[in-house]
Amino acid sequence: MFRLDAAKRAQTRLLNRVHARLSTRVKPATAFVGQPEPRTVGSYARGRQLTAGNLLFAGHLVEAPGAILWDITPPDDAFLEEVHGFVWLDDMASVGDPATRKTAQTWLFDWIARYGNGCGPGWTPDLAGRRVIRWLHHAFFVLGGCTPEQSRAFFRSIAQQTIFLNRRWHASPPGLPRFEALTGLISAGLSLQGMEAQAAPAIKALGQECARQINEAGGIPTRNPEELMEVCTLLIWARDALQDTGRSPEFDHVQAITKIVPTLRALRHADGGLARFHGGGRGIEGRLDTALAAAGVKAHATGDLAMGYARLSAGRTTMVIDAAAPPNGIASFNAHASTLAFELTSGRRPLIVNCGSGSTFGEDWRRAGRATPSHSTLCLDGLSSSRLGATSRIGPIERELLDDIPKGVPVEMSRATDGVRFEGGHDGYLKSHGLTHARILELTFDGRGVVGEDLLVALDGNGKTRFEQKLEDTRLGGVPFDIRFHLHPEVDTAIDMNGTAVSMALRSGEIWVFRFDGLCDLTLEPSVYLEKGRLRPRATKQIVLSARAIEYATRVRWSLAKAQETAVAVRDLVQDDATLLN
Repeated sequence: MFRLDAAKRAQTRLLNRVHARLSTRVKPATAFVGQPEPRTVGSYARGRQLTAGNLLFAGHLVEAPGAILWDITPPDDAFLEEVHGFVWLDDMASVGDPATRKTAQTWLFDWIARYGNGCGPGWTPDLAGRRVIRWLHHAFFVLGGCTPEQSRAFFRSIAQQTIFLNRRWHASPPGLPRFEALTGLISAGLSLQGMEAQAAPAIKALGQECARQINEAGGIPTRNPEELMEVCTLLIWARDALQDTGRSPEFDHVQAITKIVPTLRALRHADGGLARFHGGGRGIEGRLDTALAAAGVKAHATGDLAMGYARLSAGRTTMVIDAAAPPNGIASFNAHASTLAFELTSGRRPLIVNCGSGSTFGEDWRRAGRATPSHSTLCLDGLSSSRLGATSRIGPIERELLDDIPKGVPVEMSRATDGVRFEGGHDGYLKSHGLTHARILELTFDGRGVVGEDLLVALDGNGKTRFEQKLEDTRLGGVPFDIRFHLHPEVDTAIDMNGTAVSMALRSGEIWVFRFDGLCDLTLEPSVYLEKGRLRPRATKQIVLSARAIEYATRVRWSLAKAQETAVAVRDLVQDDATLLN
């Protein structure tokens, strides 16, 4: 099987290269049909850093003032993928001054000179689609003040990439990469004179992909919230471009947006960021709210779960819980062992978080971020609730797929006496230890308190037998487990009440207090917050409850509550730290 996969990947690379070269024979586009609009918005601070020569891509910082981007030796394949996708053009266009424009033009036209003939690493369908979208969105930024020869080179190259996309979009991996390829192809077909014939097949194909990839609940196979947002953004761009030119998107295309938006609203924390699960981050600042506003869909999620996540919301507090089994198969290439983990945000301030995706900090951090101890949930005997399995190549990068994932994840949402309740369980430790992890979470109606309960239970005879074997291995000392609550880096913590409570101060001035009930040891330990756009992981803390399972049923109760002196309404005027290079 591995040899067959390797042969198929080699064939895909060969065909991409062949069609990239053949695309150079097409007749170039001559002009724009209409004026392209810069639909993408980047980071002004990052744009200034790029112009100054501080090149931060895929977690690697290269300081090279005045250097040509393509002269830099890439540290890894992820760095290479980011620079050839041209998303950095969003950031430079947000600055827009003459020096930044000159740098962007130099990098773009040098790319055409070096790689425009179909060579180099940037000729994959997803990268070509991503690149074409940025070239179109910022065409007037990069073409301003150009010579006629440069303008002809731009139109010739973007026409070549359009033909390449037309021939190879179907070779891109399903999901976000294929949506990028098709959106780029549609955008080019609608915007470029001479490329009009490329639009119609791509419009139909995009509708078909929406029907295949977006389920009835508005979710995608990877269960990655940030990826879902990016897919929705692409679909909105394509829909708006079609409507602006008097064309109608496919029914399945429109329906996909209608289904996705309520799911995104359910995954949005009170601070406007996305829940960070299964390789996804908070999202680019403002991207989520922009997509929700542009979608024109007012509906909210109506079921208990949205893409497998449960949401509890009251007052200023939101909780998002991973309440389904992780993705499996090829969709699990970036999935995490995070079943029953949760995040909690109060107003503009995240409190309980997961460590996040470490993919931008190297392979070791990426693997560590996927493990159960990197999430705010229970971890039994140091073992993740899902395990890493076979390796598969996704684009240019090899990654492990998840294996041995929980088979049963029952969930129930209900009203509590003074709030809303979540009850869930998973059997990720049944095969190894004979135990089922169950979690109950209750959020009060005013959003000022959370009561939680974690249980490890041997439910049947087989489970009890397996648990007894594990117990004998410990010489009846009990099977160790930890319940972790990772804190956001901006939370100040202190252990109170002789080690039985932890007080947590948010930058808004709110004070939260953590307490527990059970035969546990409470410690405050180091943790990390893995965030895209940072040079290194951010140091933070985690609350850890440690105990041992000795009986067939073990229970630990805990609570999070705002201190009594914390006001109901808080004027949170403290500015966030916008620094990237730290």
